[in-house]
Amino acid sequence: MMDSTPSGSAGADSTRGRLKVFLGYASGVGKSFRMFDEARRRKERGQDVVVGALQPEVPAEIKPLLDVLEVVPTIDVEGVPVIDVPAILRRHPQVCVIDGLAYDSPWARHAHRWQDVDELLASGITVVASVNLQHIDDQRERVEKLTGLSVTETIPRQFLYTADEIVVVDAPADDNIPELSQLRQMALVLSAEVIDAGLQRYLQAHEIEPSWHTHERFLVCLTPRANAERMIASARQSAARFHCDVLAVSVKQPNLGEAEEKAIQENLDRARSAGARVDVLEGDDPVETIVQYARAHGVTQIFVGHSMKKDFRTRLYGSFISRLIRAADGMDVRVFPH
Repeated sequence: MMDSTPSGSAGADSTRGRLKVFLGYASGVGKSFRMFDEARRRKERGQDVVVGALQPEVPAEIKPLLDVLEVVPTIDVEGVPVIDVPAILRRHPQVCVIDGLAYDSPWARHAHRWQDVDELLASGITVVASVNLQHIDDQRERVEKLTGLSVTETIPRQFLYTADEIVVVDAPADDNIPELSQLRQMALVLSAEVIDAGLQRYLQAHEIEPSWHTHERFLVCLTPRANAERMIASARQSAARFHCDVLAVSVKQPNLGEAEEKAIQENLDRARSAGARVDVLEGDDPVETIVQYARAHGVTQIFVGHSMKKDFRTRLYGSFISRLIRAADGMDVRVFPH
């Protein structure tokens, strides 16, 4: 497990409640148990805690924890369990526990549960909530490709960015999910971005201009098979926080087919449309070519795609990614599997 707290990230509004999120990157990792166990400990320490929403099916291991917690029942609206926001506001506890952020409530006070939570936070109530990675809007499709699990209800990444604390809950050690390492990496990257967002709120609230803003520069490496759209979007999002430049490059490759040439051109066009500076490089060794370009342009982070397949050349000479990481000493390399 990994607990991550952006220090002092409550922002300028000191009356707003704090949001803590338990993030699971696979079903059954135990995020709800961790959350309710914390609720129990908070109550034992003297905090006024209520439960505002439960999952439709409560696991047996959680029921003993609920026995010691006050539950504000949800309201059935057209067969949908809806948080009783008015009742919680009248009760006005210090802490409200919400098991499952990503529910829609089309006939309720708000269309989405995360909006209910936002209202509770605005009223000064601290909320401790749970959500799975696949229920974050811009993570849904990738998780579906990895796991085959499809969901329709999501929360905006921007709402997750308002969290003051995020806990990534690891799967049990014997959980044999082939895609587990990729899901875990996605969750850890997302939690780091939540922490970054909290830091930015703190700096803005205290009118502090971070000295590193002018020194950050991101480089997106494009290939025919790279997940260019996701890499460019992630680089732009990070650049917006640091107010810095995004560069995009491709290294000319011999003997590309017509489809691959078309794919690389489309990726380059995407980067231009996103406002990135685009360069096409030439060199015998792509790793050396990219690193030389990155050092010449003061790049601090490199975004690169990576195939999970291992062929003979990879086993013999080492993967492109491992070579790039070694060569790019002093720069962060962010890997996007495809």
